[in-house]
Amino acid sequence: MLSHQDNATETVRLLRQQAALARFGSYAFREPVLLKILNEAARTCAEGLDVPFCKICRYRPAENDLLIEAGYGWRDGVIGHVVSAADHSTPQGRAFITEQPVILHDLQDQRECGDVVLPAFYAQHGIISTIDVIIKGLSGEPYGVLEIDSAVQHDYDQHDVAFLTGFANILAEAVATSQRVQALRVAFARAEALVVEKDMLAEELKHRVRNNLQLISGMLDSHLRAVAGPAQKVSVMAMIRRVMTLAEVYEQLLGTGLGRSIDLGEYINAVCKNLPTLQNSFSKDILLSCRTVTLPVDLDTVTAIGMIVAETVSNSYEHAFPNGSGLIDIELRRAGAQPGAVLTISDDGPGFTEVAGSKRHGIGLVRRLMQQLDGSTSLDVTAGTRWTFRFPTPSAPETPAEDGG
Repeated sequence: MLSHQDNATETVRLLRQQAALARFGSYAFREPVLLKILNEAARTCAEGLDVPFCKICRYRPAENDLLIEAGYGWRDGVIGHVVSAADHSTPQGRAFITEQPVILHDLQDQRECGDVVLPAFYAQHGIISTIDVIIKGLSGEPYGVLEIDSAVQHDYDQHDVAFLTGFANILAEAVATSQRVQALRVAFARAEALVVEKDMLAEELKHRVRNNLQLISGMLDSHLRAVAGPAQKVSVMAMIRRVMTLAEVYEQLLGTGLGRSIDLGEYINAVCKNLPTLQNSFSKDILLSCRTVTLPVDLDTVTAIGMIVAETVSNSYEHAFPNGSGLIDIELRRAGAQPGAVLTISDDGPGFTEVAGSKRHGIGLVRRLMQQLDGSTSLDVTAGTRWTFRFPTPSAPETPAEDGG
């Protein structure tokens, strides 16, 4: 039976061990470097059990052995070099295979040790007593084994085993957390590398597309200066205009990093900025107003709407203002409660009468493009000319901000 003084000493020892567990737990989940966690665990265990040596062995599946990964108190040449078989021939191997604590009070007692094979460094350090416990978390494969060693024979009790087992459990979770963090870092690094590579490829593609479209536009511009007839000039201008709208599609697409959707409102604003420069033969007194909302759409939709805007606006430039001045107004809005969008293009000219089935002024192209989108087209010429295009769009969160043009 323990004396009062012995009880007090035991209580102090247990409190010190519990405090060591708490301190290590706090440290382990703050420290990102796994090797530092392992070495701190070895030091804390050795001091908590008042022994000079502690080591942490990592299991290596390919070799089926246990490598001393970290430790405390050992001479050079032990940590990172010495391995033990992960089988019943070693104390570490027994603890690893059985997942039960292995206690050897006296390594010199053949009856206790049986057929245990010890590496030479045990004798070199004068090791007499050891305890091995497995390092295994609540899930996943075990990491390895935690062992304390002493050159003095110890009669380890249940409190010592409980302390070491509790420490190994905390260490297992700390190791698992560190491994997850490291895996995430590797994944993030790979993702960042892929993003950089994607951006480089997108930028290269952007330059190539832009250069090719500029080349085509330059060729058409040279052809425009060479042709003589008005009808031919109108035809070439239409081709230049369509190349420009395609060029702007790719500018918007590549600017978003080859995303699946493009902001139709932003795209229409960009097209509106470029359209007046293609109307050199017409009056500069024609104003172009553009009001849009943010509206993500797919590539087919943005391409078709871009063509519709270019054709309809150019038609107004060419035919709506016999006096050389006026206003062209473009508005893109959501269709209200119903999914979809509404695009209106109007001018304050005298209006015109559309001949049924006519493809003049690109009207036939506009109607075909709207049919491709499963949309509808209506024309009002009571006060100028007002085109209304209704078309479906992918559902997207409502964005209140609008862009002015």
